[in-house]
Amino acid sequence: MRSPLRSSTLILPFLAAAQLAGAQGTPLSYPPARQSDQVDALHGVAVADPYRWLEDTDSPETRAWIDAQNALTFGWLAGIPERPRMTTRLTELWNYARFGVPFKEGGRYFWYENSGLQNQSVLNVQQGPAGRPRLLLDPNTLSSDGTVALTTSVPSENGRLLAYGVAKSGSDWQEIRVRDVDTGRDLADTVRWVKFSGVSWTKDNKGFFYSRYAEPVAGNPLLNANKFHKLFYHRIGRRQSSDELVYDRADQPGWRFSGEVSDDGQYLIIRVSEGSAGSNRLYFKDLASPGRPRINAPVVRLIDRLEASYEFVGNNGTEFVLRTNKSAPRERLIGVDIDNAREENWRTLIPESKDLLQAAEFVGDRLVTRYLQDAQASIRFYLVPDEALRGAGRPQGQGGTRRAGAGSTISGGSRGGPYRLERELQLPGPGMASFSGDRGDREMFYSFTSYLYPSTVFRYDIRTGVSTTFRAPRVDFDPSLYETKQVFYQSKDGTRVPMFITARKGLALDGNNPTILYGYGGFNISQTPGFSISNLLWLEMGGVYAVANIRGGGEYGREWYEAGTLARKQNVFDDFIAAAEYLQRERYTSPRKLAISGGSNGGLLVGAVLNQRPELFGAALPAVGVMDMLRFHKFTIGWAWTSDYGSPDKPDEFPALRAYSPLHNIRRGGRYPATLITTADHDDRVVPGHSFKYAAALQAAQGGPAPILIRIETKAGHGAGKPTSKQIEEAVDKFAFLVRALGMSPTLQ
Repeated sequence: MRSPLRSSTLILPFLAAAQLAGAQGTPLSYPPARQSDQVDALHGVAVADPYRWLEDTDSPETRAWIDAQNALTFGWLAGIPERPRMTTRLTELWNYARFGVPFKEGGRYFWYENSGLQNQSVLNVQQGPAGRPRLLLDPNTLSSDGTVALTTSVPSENGRLLAYGVAKSGSDWQEIRVRDVDTGRDLADTVRWVKFSGVSWTKDNKGFFYSRYAEPVAGNPLLNANKFHKLFYHRIGRRQSSDELVYDRADQPGWRFSGEVSDDGQYLIIRVSEGSAGSNRLYFKDLASPGRPRINAPVVRLIDRLEASYEFVGNNGTEFVLRTNKSAPRERLIGVDIDNAREENWRTLIPESKDLLQAAEFVGDRLVTRYLQDAQASIRFYLVPDEALRGAGRPQGQGGTRRAGAGSTISGGSRGGPYRLERELQLPGPGMASFSGDRGDREMFYSFTSYLYPSTVFRYDIRTGVSTTFRAPRVDFDPSLYETKQVFYQSKDGTRVPMFITARKGLALDGNNPTILYGYGGFNISQTPGFSISNLLWLEMGGVYAVANIRGGGEYGREWYEAGTLARKQNVFDDFIAAAEYLQRERYTSPRKLAISGGSNGGLLVGAVLNQRPELFGAALPAVGVMDMLRFHKFTIGWAWTSDYGSPDKPDEFPALRAYSPLHNIRRGGRYPATLITTADHDDRVVPGHSFKYAAALQAAQGGPAPILIRIETKAGHGAGKPTSKQIEEAVDKFAFLVRALGMSPTLQ
């Protein structure tokens, strides 16, 4: 099993606290926000930044501003009469048992489970398919308020030890601990200051690879830039100070490393990333022997060009099987002989097709792949040539022979023809699927989900092709009353863009339906059908939910992604605006009934289109957004996003960033729709200063009657690991805001 592992003077508003009318006519008095005379000179352009002080989240002045903003927002929300019933109904919907896809090691099955309203899912284990399940790890016991979450859990090869990561208050920083699976007790091993890292055990079960940064020595860890990533090996029973440095590059502060041990234990695969564009280098170490891995073996630079993505799938002897977009924008599978790795010697095992090859993994004697067909999953099985199977890496004592050093070989060879498509898995319908399995198994587990189909886990027999339900949730919701349609619309430049629309069957297309339009559009991330329990409440309230698969995402491969990056970022905004225009043209909704929503890069999306077309929307929900495109690169991992956005430090890239930066394009006196900005005070991915400065500027600029509010969560981060209780509270607040902003009169169950 592989380890479970984006004019020269700038105009800004300078108004005192605004006296504005709320959505129901109640005047709002916004908390005062001091405006400094901070002005930066960027490439000959004077850029005012009067709210720079809000970047310091821990200063007394900022804390007072946060408290005042939250008091205003929660006081405003408290006046919405439907809110208590919405909380009750969403809690009822949320209270259902749900399950993760099992993963196996040492004959043991591990899986996540949540009984319903647990703040964090627990990890269970059982011995074999007929074993008795037992609780192995309950993160709810690690904090009183559910704000400590599991980030990863990886069992050793023999299934006796579990390396697991925990994060506090939604931080990207994690701490790795080790638990004895038999006793359920933690060992003394603790690894700290881990970030952007997986865990991969050596096959001798004596240690694992992980990546981390140095411990911050000064300043606020929430704000410090993350540079000089390093790959380490931790031996069980030793202190972290004794961990072996596997690889780093003191001359490349922006490089990030991840280590993965091949299934046969022969190789350590080192993925070298820079920025967030998806391209990477690929190095490896020959560990010589799974029983006695040689951690200090030399690093071999297999692919040392940052021009495409290379994902290690597995190895057949000395042939590495890689998924790549090199010369194939929608990805292909190639074989690279590490003893003869020149590009002209690469073999195409599965050629590029019209659909995006999104994932591949060896399970049993097949290669299992996931394709995206117009943003919907297709699971396909390929037969692996007998020659490759005979040469597949096997641990010593199971028929393989090796020689130490780079270029080790395994008896039986690794050649064979291209992989042949055998069959396609019949999924329950259009949606998304994920899978897990081992190379030596006859079974595979997979999950399926869609907008109206809760994530259900199935067991699949590789040889017979038979699926059986493993775990199926029961939700207090009737999906037969609703439907999801996929439509296609044209963007400003004529590009054909898909969009999913979910609503009650028989919906009247009269332009009066309250609608949420969601988008992301960045970092090669695909927006695929997925079940959201909170969105069920929106549907029951008579709402329409639409997701636009705009450029910048990965739905159609590298070209689709790159069309939404750098100087082409305006395509993303044009696609989203065109989606809103389609929904209104087809009478799903109208400007006064349309809300737009997005988080992180999607928050940037909402902020940008709000500036460009405010008259097109009735409400906006920008969450944890990248709002200051001239300073995003100065905090935590923000510098890595320059691969998508460009760098404000570069004279040729600065103009495009300034042209759409949400913070820097707010128009003084503009009539903006009702806006609820959401962020968290411990977000160390997109630091909350983005949202703080944006909220202060938008409140001061607002020339219309609609409210501009900000909801600031405490003891939370960018979103991962947020406890159930906080998820319910935030979802209710967003929908309650829309009830008032869009003039809804929902009938709640």
